[in-house]
Amino acid sequence: MSLSFCGNDLKNSYSVEKGVLNNGCFVDALNLVPHVFLLFITFPILFIGWGSQSSKVQIHHNTWLHFPGHNMRWILTFMLLFVHVCEIAEGIVSNTYSNHLHLFLPAFMGFIAATTSVVYYHNIETANFPKLLLALFIYWVLAFITKIIKLWKFAEEGVGVEHLRFCITALLVVLYGLLMAVEINVIRVRKYVFFTTPQRVKPPEDLQDLGVRFLQPFVNLLSKATYWWMNPLIIGAHKRPIELKKIGKLPIAMRSLTNYLRLKDAYEEQRVRVRQDLDRTPSIWRSMYRAFGRPILLSSTFRYMADLLGFAGPLCIFGIVKHLDNKTEEDLHFGVYFMSSMELLQNTYVLAVLLFLALVLQRTFLQASYYVTIETGINLRGALLAMIYNKILRLSTSNMSMGEMTLGQINNLVAIETNQLMWFLFLCPNLWAMPVQIIMGVILLHYLLGYSALIGASVIVLLAPFQYLIATKLADTQKSTLDYSTDRLKKTTEILKGIKLLKLYAWENIFCDSVLETRGKELTSLRTFAFYTSMSIFMNAAIPIAAVLATFVTHAYFSEFRLRPAEAFASLALFHILVTPLFLLSTVVRFAVKAVVSVQKLGEFLQSEEIGEDSWRNGDMSVSLDSCKKHTVTVNTHKHTHTHTHTHTHTHRFLCTSLLIYVPCTSHPNSMLHSYVVIICLPSVKGQLHVNHCTWKTDLLLLAAGQLTMIVGQVGCGKSSLLLAMLGEMQTLSGKVYWSKVPDCEMLHDVYIRYFVKGVYTHIKNRYSVAYATQKSWLLNATVEDNITFGSPFNKQRYKAVIDACSLQPDIDLLPFGDQTEIGERGINLSGGQRQRICVARALYQNTNIVFLDDPFSALDIHLSDHLMQEGILKFLQDDKRTVVLVTHKLQYLIHADWIIAMKDGSVLREGTLKDIQTHDVELYEHWKTLMNRQDQELEKVRSFFTSKEQEEEDEEDSLSTTTSRRSKIPWKVCWRYLSSGGFLLVFVVVTSKLAKHSVMVAIDYWLAAWTSSNFNTMEHKPIINSDVSNYCCIHQSYVPVFIILCAAGIVLCLITSLTVEFLGLTAASNLHHNLLNKIIHAPLRFFDITPLGQILNRFSADTNIIDQHIPSTLESLTRSTLLCLSAIGVVAFVTPASLIALVPLAVAFYFIQKYFRVASRDLQDLDDSTQLPLLCHFSETAEGLTTIRAFRHEARFKQRMLELTDTNNTAYLFLSAANRWLEVRTDYLGAVIVLTAAVAAIWMSFYGLQSGLVGLGLTYALTVTNYLNWVVRNLADLEVQMAAVKKVDSFLSTESENYEGSLDVSQVPEDWPQHGEIKIQDLCVRYDPMLKPVLKHVNAFINPGQKVGICGRTGSGKSSLSLAFFNMVDVFHGKIIIDGIDICKLPLQTLRSRLSIILQDPVLFSGSIRFNLDPERTCTDDRLWEALEIAQLKNMVRSLPGGLDAVVTEGGENFSVGQRQLFCLARAFVRKSSILIMDEATASIDMATENILQKVVMTAFADRTVVTIAHRVHTILTADLVIVMKRGNILEYGTPQTLMEQEDGMFASFVKADM
Repeated sequence: MSLSFCGNDLKNSYSVEKGVLNNGCFVDALNLVPHVFLLFITFPILFIGWGSQSSKVQIHHNTWLHFPGHNMRWILTFMLLFVHVCEIAEGIVSNTYSNHLHLFLPAFMGFIAATTSVVYYHNIETANFPKLLLALFIYWVLAFITKIIKLWKFAEEGVGVEHLRFCITALLVVLYGLLMAVEINVIRVRKYVFFTTPQRVKPPEDLQDLGVRFLQPFVNLLSKATYWWMNPLIIGAHKRPIELKKIGKLPIAMRSLTNYLRLKDAYEEQRVRVRQDLDRTPSIWRSMYRAFGRPILLSSTFRYMADLLGFAGPLCIFGIVKHLDNKTEEDLHFGVYFMSSMELLQNTYVLAVLLFLALVLQRTFLQASYYVTIETGINLRGALLAMIYNKILRLSTSNMSMGEMTLGQINNLVAIETNQLMWFLFLCPNLWAMPVQIIMGVILLHYLLGYSALIGASVIVLLAPFQYLIATKLADTQKSTLDYSTDRLKKTTEILKGIKLLKLYAWENIFCDSVLETRGKELTSLRTFAFYTSMSIFMNAAIPIAAVLATFVTHAYFSEFRLRPAEAFASLALFHILVTPLFLLSTVVRFAVKAVVSVQKLGEFLQSEEIGEDSWRNGDMSVSLDSCKKHTVTVNTHKHTHTHTHTHTHTHRFLCTSLLIYVPCTSHPNSMLHSYVVIICLPSVKGQLHVNHCTWKTDLLLLAAGQLTMIVGQVGCGKSSLLLAMLGEMQTLSGKVYWSKVPDCEMLHDVYIRYFVKGVYTHIKNRYSVAYATQKSWLLNATVEDNITFGSPFNKQRYKAVIDACSLQPDIDLLPFGDQTEIGERGINLSGGQRQRICVARALYQNTNIVFLDDPFSALDIHLSDHLMQEGILKFLQDDKRTVVLVTHKLQYLIHADWIIAMKDGSVLREGTLKDIQTHDVELYEHWKTLMNRQDQELEKVRSFFTSKEQEEEDEEDSLSTTTSRRSKIPWKVCWRYLSSGGFLLVFVVVTSKLAKHSVMVAIDYWLAAWTSSNFNTMEHKPIINSDVSNYCCIHQSYVPVFIILCAAGIVLCLITSLTVEFLGLTAASNLHHNLLNKIIHAPLRFFDITPLGQILNRFSADTNIIDQHIPSTLESLTRSTLLCLSAIGVVAFVTPASLIALVPLAVAFYFIQKYFRVASRDLQDLDDSTQLPLLCHFSETAEGLTTIRAFRHEARFKQRMLELTDTNNTAYLFLSAANRWLEVRTDYLGAVIVLTAAVAAIWMSFYGLQSGLVGLGLTYALTVTNYLNWVVRNLADLEVQMAAVKKVDSFLSTESENYEGSLDVSQVPEDWPQHGEIKIQDLCVRYDPMLKPVLKHVNAFINPGQKVGICGRTGSGKSSLSLAFFNMVDVFHGKIIIDGIDICKLPLQTLRSRLSIILQDPVLFSGSIRFNLDPERTCTDDRLWEALEIAQLKNMVRSLPGGLDAVVTEGGENFSVGQRQLFCLARAFVRKSSILIMDEATASIDMATENILQKVVMTAFADRTVVTIAHRVHTILTADLVIVMKRGNILEYGTPQTLMEQEDGMFASFVKADM
C-alpha cells in the first residue's frame, strides 16, 4: 500500500461520507479520465496514420498547411506543459509529507496527454485531415469540465490563491478553455464537421514551387524555434557539399522584387508629401519604417522577453544558495499537504528546474529576435539594392562622365552603405531593450546588496562614456583606415594594370615605394585601430572586475549586514549581465551614426539627375528586322549666327561647341520640319562655356535608312559625342532629334513626345533599340556566346555568320572551353582586339534596324580591320539594308560610305558623298588622299583568319581556375604560418598572459566564495553589534587585501592580453602584405598573363582586409571564449565532481553539433561570398555599360538579372543566418543542461557538507558556459573561413621572382650605355615558360647604330615577343642579344630596362599629374618635358589645362581620349632620350593625320638613334632602313623595304598591297 493512488490513510483517503466529489482523491482520478481517453484514441491513429497519410501528401515539405490559430495552439500547449511541470513538482514536494500518488500522477498523465495532443495535431495538419481533430476537441472539453470541478471543490474547501495548487488548477482551467476556443475556431473556419460544405484549402503558392527550400515561414512553431527543418541540410553537408541548387529559391515574401515594391511605395508616398516643399527631401527613414517597421517591433518584443528572462539566472542562484537547508510547516486539506506558492519557490530542486526552463526560454526568444531582425535586414538590403539599380539605369551620363557620380561611389553604395543599414537593423532592438535591461539590473542589485551595489553600478555607468568615446574613436580610425586602404588599393590596381609598362621602364620600385608609403599610413591608422580595439576589449573585461571590487569592498566596510554567498554570487552574475548592454551601447551608437551617414548618401544618390523621362526610356523594346519598317534618324538645325555665352548655371561644368550639320535641301523635302539649332554639349572637358561663331548653311541632317554613314575627324573633335547625342545620352541644351519610324516625315507630328530639357522643348520620337558598339569595349562577366547574343534568342546560322564576319573563330578555338569560356575579371583576360571584335559581333548579331559603331578598328591590325569592314559591315549589315553609322580613323574605307560627315573641334566641317566633297572641297579631299596613301581605287579584299592574341603558343588553361569546394579540416599549418608571421615572442606573451589572466579570474571568484562562506559559517545574517566587530575585522584583514590584489592583477592582465593579441595580428598583417607586394611586383610577366587581375587584386583587397581587421578580433574572441568555457567546466568539475558523469554525453553531443555546423557553415559562407561577387560585378558592369544597355533597350533584362543575383545572395545569407541560429539554439540548450546538472549535483552535495559559497561559484560559472559555448564554435568556423585569406596570400608568396641581379655589377656598365644603339641578335630562342614551346626559334639579325627598323608579321608571329626579349622579359634559353658589346642577359634587370625606351600598343596613364606620368623619377627639367610634349603635338592642349604640367590625370587617364593618351606615352618615351626606342604597334589608336605627323617626328627627333617599330599598318615602316618579316617565330624576310617589295610573291609585298 506504500504506493497506493489515494495514499495509506484509509480513514481520510477513501472516505465518501461528505459526497463523492468532496473526496480529493476521487476528483484527481476524475481528472485522469480525459488524459486516458486522448491516449487511447490518438495512439492507434498516430501509428496507423503515419504510414498511410504521409504517402498521400504530394508536397515535398513536411508541414505545408497551418490550420487557423496554429501559433496560438502551440504557445498555449507550451504553457500547458510548463504548468503541468509545476503541478508535478508541487505534487512531488507535497508527497514528501504524505504519500499520495494522486498528487502528481494525474499531472504526469496530463503532461503526456498535452505532448501527445501536439504531436497528434502536427500529423493531422501535415496530412490535411481536419476531421480527426474532433478527438482533440472532445479532449479539451472533458479536461476543461474536470478542472472546473476540481477548482470548484477547492473553493468550497477554503483553498485559495495563497495555495499553489489552487493557482495551478485555475491556470489549467484558463488554458483548457482557450485551447477549446482555438478548436472551435478551426471548426468555424474549415467547416470540417457540423457543416454541409467543408472548406478546401490549397497549399501556399511558395510550397507548390519545388525550388523553394527556405522553410522557416512555413514549418510549425517548434521547428521554427529550434530550426529543426535545417537538420537535413546541415547533417547532409558532411557527406556532400552544399550547392546553390540545394538551397533553392526564396519564398515570394522575401524576394527582392516584393520588398522593393513595398519600399518604393513607401518612398513614393514620401515624395508626394514633400513635393510642395522644395527645401525638403523624401525621408528614407520613414519609408523604411513604413515598409519594415512591423517585424522590427516583433523582434523587439522577443528581445524584451529574453532580457527579462535573463534575470532568472541570478535570482535562481540566489534562491538555491539561500534555501539549501530550509524547513517548512505543514498545511493539510482533504487529508493531504497543500503548499504555498512561496514554499515551492524556496525548494532548491524546483529552482534548479525553473532555472533550466528559464534559460531554454530566454535563449529561444533571443534567437527568435536575432532571426527576425536578420531576415528584415536582408529584406531591406534587397529592396535598397533594387532601388539603387533602378536609379543607376536612369542616371544621367553627364553625371557619370563629369565625376559627379563615380563608379567608386556607386560601388560603395552597393557594397558598403546598404550593408551598414542592414547591420544597423540587426542591432536596432538593442536600442530600446538595453535601457530596460540596465534599469532592471540596478534595481535587483540594490535589492540584493543595498547601497553598496549602487557603488558598483556607478563604476559601470561612469566608465560607459569611456566606452562610447573609444567606440567613436574606433569609428573615426576605421574611416581613415578605409581611406588609406582605398588609396593603397587604387595604387596597387594601377600598378597591376600597368605592370608591363612599369617593368619595361624599370619603374616598379618607384611605384612599389609609393604603395608602401600609403601602406605605412594605413598601418599607423591600423595601430591606432588596434589600440582602441584592445582598449574596448579591456574595458569589457575589466569593468565587471572593477565593479565587483568596488561593491564588495564597500559592502565589507560600510554595510550593516555580512556578505553571504547567495547575495555575492547572484550579484556577480548580475554584474556580468549589466556589462553586456553597456558594452553593446557603444557599438549600437556607432552603427547608428554610420546608418545616418549612409541614409544621407543614399538620399543624395536617389535625388541625383536623371536622363530625360520619355516613353522609350522604359522597358526592352527590341524588334526583329522583319516586323518593323526602317528607321530614319534626323537632326534638325537652324540657320543662325551667334556668339553669346550660355546661362551661368553650366559655366563650371561643360565645354559646349556648336554642331554644324547640313544636307542638300533637295534630298529630303519637308515642309513640316522647319529649321532649328542643334547645340550638343560635350561632357568631356571642364571649362568655360562658349559657342563657336558659325553660319548654318542648310535645313537638316538626314541619316538615311539602310545606308552607311561615316563620321571622320581628328582625336577629340566630337565624333563619339554625336552618336551619344543621337542616343539621347548627352545633356541637351537645345535642339531636336527625331527618330522616324516611317520615311514620310509629315506623319511625325502625330507621334512626338515632348519633354522639357534645360529650358528648351525637345521632341524625341519613340524609337526601337540601337545596336551600339562603344569605342572602349564593354563586356559582361559571362561566356563569349552570352556576350555576343546579349539576351537575343540563339540562332546557330546567324551566330556562325557573325563569328566569321568578325574573325573570332580562331580566337574561340584557343580558349579552354571555346565560346562557353567565361570572360572578364572572373575568367580569361582577352586582348584589346578580341574584346573589340566581341563588342562588334554583339552589335552585328542583334536584330536591330540601326547600328552605331564607334571606332571598331582602333585595336585591330590591317587584316582584321579589312575583314571586318568587308565581311561584317559591307556584306553582313549592308545586305540586310540596316542603317549603319560608323565612326572611324581609317580613311581608306571612305569610298564605301553612302554619306560622310567630317568633324573638327565639335563642329561639322563638311559632309556629303565622297564625290560631293571632291567637288566642293578639293583641299580636304587631297588631304585625305595623302593620308590614305593611295590613288582613288578600291581596296583589295584580303581574307585571313588570325588570332589576335600575341602569345599564340601560350597554354591558356592556367588562367581559368575552376573553384572546387574545399572540404579541409581546420588549417592548422596556415594558422601556424599566420602566428609565425606575427613573431614567436609575441605568440609566447599572448599565450602566457591569456592563461595567467583566466587563472586569476577563477582565483578572484574562488576567493570570494571562501570569504563569503567564512562569513556565513561564523555568524548568522544579522546586523553587526559591538561584540562582533573585532571578530569581523579579523576576517576583513585576511580576505579583503588578497581580494583587492587579485582584482588588480586581473585588471592588469586584461590590459596585457587585449593589447598583445591585437598587436600580434597587426605585425602578422604587416609582414604578410609586405612580402606579398614584393613577390607580386617582382614576379615575371608570365605570372600576370596566366593569373587573372581580379584574383591578384583580391589578395590585396578582400584578403588583406580580413588579415588586417578581422582575424585578430576573431582570434581574441576564440581564445577568450574557449578559455572561459574550459575554466567554467573546470570549476564545475572541481565543485561537483559528480557532474562530470553527465558532462561526458554533453561533450559528445557538442562535438557532433560543432562538427556538422562547421562544415555546413563553411559551405554556406563560401556560397555567400561566391554569390556576392557576381552581384557587385553586375552593378559595376551596368554602370560602366550604361550607354550600351540603354541603346539596346535592355534595361528590363538587366533589372531581372539583378533581382535574380540579389535573391541568390540573400538566400545564401539567410541560410547562413539560419545555420548560426541552429547552432546557437543547440549550444544554448546544452548550456542549460550543464547548468541543470551542476545545480542538481551541487544541491545534492550540499547535504554532504559542500560549502554554500562553492555552490554559488559552481552555478555562476555554469551560467557563463551558456553564453560562450556557441561563440567557441562560431569563432572557430569564422577563423576557418578567414584563414582561407592567409592561405591564398601564402600561395602567392611561393611565386618565383625575376632574377634582378645579373652576372655583371652595375659599376661595370658604362653610365652612358648604350651610347651607339648597335644590336646583335645571335641564334635567339625564346619561350614564355620552361613548360611551353619556344615563340622565337634561332633568330639572327644585326641592327646598325641609328638604323630605323620595321618588324611586321601576322598576329602570333613573334613580333612582340622579340620586343620583350630586348628587355629580358621572357625566358631566353638559347642564344643572346648583344647591345653595344654587352650581352643583355648578364646585366641587372633594373640597369637594362632603365636604359631603353618603349611605346606600347595600349596607352597606360597613372593617376596623378602630367609631370608624374612623364617623369615619375623626377629627374627632368620642365624645359625637357615641354619639349617632349611639343614633339608629341600636346604642348598647346596641356598649356590650356589648369596647372599645365601639374594638371590632374584621373585613374587610367580617363579624362583624355584614347588618342591623346597614346600621345602622352610617346612624349614619355621622348623624355627618356634613350639611344634605342622600341615602338610596339604604338599608333593603333591614333588617326592617320596624327600618325603621319608622329612618324615624321620620330624620324627627326630620333634621327641619330636606333628605332625598332613593330607595325600592323605596314605603310608606317615603308621609310625604314631595314624591314624584318616574321612568321611563327622565325625571320621569313630580311632587307630594305624596296628590296622586299620587289619580291611580288613575298609576304611583305602582300602586306603592302593589303594596306594601300
